[in-house]
Amino acid sequence: MEKYKKSWDFHGRTITVENGEMAKQAGGSVLVRYNDTVVLSAATASTEVKAEDFFPLTVLYNEKFYAEGQIPQSFLRREGRPTEHATLTARLIDRPIRPLFAEGFRNEVQVVNTVLSVEPDCSPEMTAMFGSSLALCVSDIPFNGPIAGVIVGKVDGEYVINPTVEQAERATLSLTVAGTKEAINMVEAGAKEVSEDEMLEALQIGHDAIRELCEIEEEVIAACAKPKMEVVLYTINPDIRAYIDEHGKERIEKAVSIKGKLERYHTIDEITDEMVKEVSENLNWENDAAKAKAEKQAHEYCAEIEAGEVRRLISEEKIRPDGRKLDELRPLNSQVDLLPRVHGSAMFTRGETQVLSVTTLGPLDDAQIVDDLTPVKSKRFMHQYNFPPFSVGEVGRMGSPGRREVGHGALGERALSQVLPSVEEFPYTIRTVAEVLESNGSSSQASICAGTMSLMAAGVPIKAMVAGVAMGLITVGNTYSILTDIQGMEDHYGDMDFKVAGTRKGITALQMDIKVSGISQEILKEALAQAHKGRMEILDNMEATISAPRDHVSKYAPKFAIMHIPTDKIRDVIGTGGKTINQIIEDCNQVKINVEEDGTIAIYHMDQEMIDKAKGIIEDITREAKVGDVYDATVSEVRDSFAFVNLFGQTDALLHVSEIAWERTEDIHKALHTGDKIRVQVISVDDAGKVKVSAKACQPKPEGYVEPKKPLRPQKFSRTEHRGNDRHEGEGVERRVFRKKED
Repeated sequence: MEKYKKSWDFHGRTITVENGEMAKQAGGSVLVRYNDTVVLSAATASTEVKAEDFFPLTVLYNEKFYAEGQIPQSFLRREGRPTEHATLTARLIDRPIRPLFAEGFRNEVQVVNTVLSVEPDCSPEMTAMFGSSLALCVSDIPFNGPIAGVIVGKVDGEYVINPTVEQAERATLSLTVAGTKEAINMVEAGAKEVSEDEMLEALQIGHDAIRELCEIEEEVIAACAKPKMEVVLYTINPDIRAYIDEHGKERIEKAVSIKGKLERYHTIDEITDEMVKEVSENLNWENDAAKAKAEKQAHEYCAEIEAGEVRRLISEEKIRPDGRKLDELRPLNSQVDLLPRVHGSAMFTRGETQVLSVTTLGPLDDAQIVDDLTPVKSKRFMHQYNFPPFSVGEVGRMGSPGRREVGHGALGERALSQVLPSVEEFPYTIRTVAEVLESNGSSSQASICAGTMSLMAAGVPIKAMVAGVAMGLITVGNTYSILTDIQGMEDHYGDMDFKVAGTRKGITALQMDIKVSGISQEILKEALAQAHKGRMEILDNMEATISAPRDHVSKYAPKFAIMHIPTDKIRDVIGTGGKTINQIIEDCNQVKINVEEDGTIAIYHMDQEMIDKAKGIIEDITREAKVGDVYDATVSEVRDSFAFVNLFGQTDALLHVSEIAWERTEDIHKALHTGDKIRVQVISVDDAGKVKVSAKACQPKPEGYVEPKKPLRPQKFSRTEHRGNDRHEGEGVERRVFRKKED
């Protein structure tokens, strides 16, 4: 194969595609350069059809730490399991690609993206999405692409395609959008309460950029694509279809309208099991393998009937499985303070979906360390989502979170992070954990509602309440129906899962996945408007339970104090090898102290008295005496004509005998003793930091007091000769000759 290489300009950066040199044994591969970001994307499919009843597609995003000159920080010093960011990126790429494979395609497909080099301002994630689409398109795998994706940021009021790291930090909107030339089919967004109109405008700008990328891909495909492999699409035996149509279809369609989730599912399962058994026994099969395949197909066809009836009821009769109107929410219930010893707790119930959220506050050094290829190296806010099998009445695996749980947690985190106070306002690490107790759809959005209330119950001064709602879509021919607050069946059999979270003012997070090739701007606009209505109703319910953040944190949460010191005093507070700060921690009952580079110090403890004590010690270490300041000092040493007094901490000052009292002090040793307390005022601080104080300045001047005359100054002499030592026997004498200094 001849090597192909070509470059294009894309919004001020250069995209270069290479094919025919690397990974030539893969089904299709491309090396994509986006300025200095380099990603190798390879797609391969199995030649045989898999037995699964779903399309076995796997998308991987492999972060290599050498890509930005790092050595992995793991014990083995090599890349381990995918990071959370890698998992989320793989999901991001999978979602727009999956709908573009033919229905019934069952060959296993694997798309592997390896990040080889990273320029932080040129997104490796979007480069990998572009490469994944191209690798599939130039391969022998049947794929109805191309697709592409971009990030749209709103920076200083202007929309920017694939913003830089610096621009992203200032952006009020960060929207990741993917799709084909014709339509959008995936959206992921975080925003600082932007309006629906702003979001629609950003989507349109993003889609315009996607078209440009798809045109680049089409040029590469025309030059490099392989012939597509012949595949046999999976179909259900027509004899099985006919038997179930006659003996079970009507009963399944009737069961779809049962309002209770568990009763509905139980009834459908019973009919399905009956049909599977009858198909197995009443139709003739060649052998046990054919019979097992028939039983599986019977089960699949019953699910197909169920899906068809759900879609028919909604699209034709505008009837949902539980009897609601298309824009009607399920019954809502909000509660707070369910758990007495945690820092904040709340529970949100919407129909048969229920989430308990718990908020925990910790010092800033509890922040999560992030070890991946993103510019973010730590997080002070974490929103985590747990979905145990009992929440849907099943028995299943319990363990570390899967891709779905990681994804739902990230969505909730994005929604809630937009309203959190700054670290200066609230110097805590914040963790919210969403425990799904019951689920019938929209649990990720319920976790946002519960999370908002638990943050408020914990005393986190969030800027506004955030609520989330999931929208659905059923399309039949040229007609469509948009559903508010979809339940599990509507999500499973629908064409869209469109999650919108936000405040009364605007949207804070958005996520859209669709099962069709794409949706129009008209549908997006209508879905956003309907979601806004639902969000307001949910916020009404939440505000009736807790209307504002608590003005204090729980008695079980650590308290804090913030102070600022000059940066040149940081070393004094820390001390050699941390000796000083460790001593403060020990003296103050293991108080936690965070020292920032700008001189900001945060002190945490359950006991306010210990915080105040530590703060006082640090103030003494960093305090500087200034002329005019008055102190209750302690005498630390008495000499013949002066004394040293301790003002605070390690700061001592010199008190001359003439400054002890207005009257003459004949004997300083009788006037002052070590350990005495004496009030003094600072009268001078020299360039070296030496402090002189006066006690008489703090005393009233006696009536008729006359300032004593100063003694005459002694004559000044200058040394004009220095003879060497003239030593006499038994004694050492140095003789010097002086004379009066001449004018």
